[in-house]
Amino acid sequence: MKKKLVIAIDGYSSCGKSTFARAIAKELNYIFIDSGAMYRTVTLYCMRMGFVKEGSIDRNGIIRELNNINIEFVYNPDIAEYETFLNSENVEKEIRGIAVSSNVSSISQIHEVRSRMVELQRQIGVFKGIVMDGRDIGTVVFPDADLKIFMTASIEIRAKRRYDEMKSKGIKADLDEVRKNIVARDITDENRDISPLRRADDAIILDNSRMSVEEQMIWVHEIIENKINGR
Repeated sequence: MKKKLVIAIDGYSSCGKSTFARAIAKELNYIFIDSGAMYRTVTLYCMRMGFVKEGSIDRNGIIRELNNINIEFVYNPDIAEYETFLNSENVEKEIRGIAVSSNVSSISQIHEVRSRMVELQRQIGVFKGIVMDGRDIGTVVFPDADLKIFMTASIEIRAKRRYDEMKSKGIKADLDEVRKNIVARDITDENRDISPLRRADDAIILDNSRMSVEEQMIWVHEIIENKINGR
């Protein structure tokens, strides 16, 4: 039996972390956990409950509701992808919109929110055989992960990727607005007090600005094989 790994993929927003992580999980028959979708789902719940209004956040209200938020990843065979469910409701499309994107960094800075999400993520990773992407997977959630990759790409390319993703899902988007949102997210993610975005010392850097998913998979294949075989 091959050794099972915990693979942590961190990096900036819209670098294609989830696409890359999904491809790795599919090839290895591993479980894919989209940690960003988890924080987006919490943000959507908070917006629906009225805890986020005109830039202000009801922190106490959010903390009280955390145990009422159930997040699941359900496989949809029609599209061969996992979709995000909030309390049994498919919210995959809604959590990708610009409104959620504009608020998710603020919600994710709340200590109690991050603690709850980390707890859930670690429970899923107990038996290994998982690929998880996010901002602090290799530094906070799984500091002992078998393989850590830190992804980056130029802002222009990341904005175009996010814009194309939103348009493909029928979400109204403006490229300049998407770019401004990504710049703001970078600043917030890098400077937040709790679990700021940073590269783990033992993470391998992947700049995929000019790489297709197929090229990224060729790049990572030998790395994974060496880890599985203890090299």
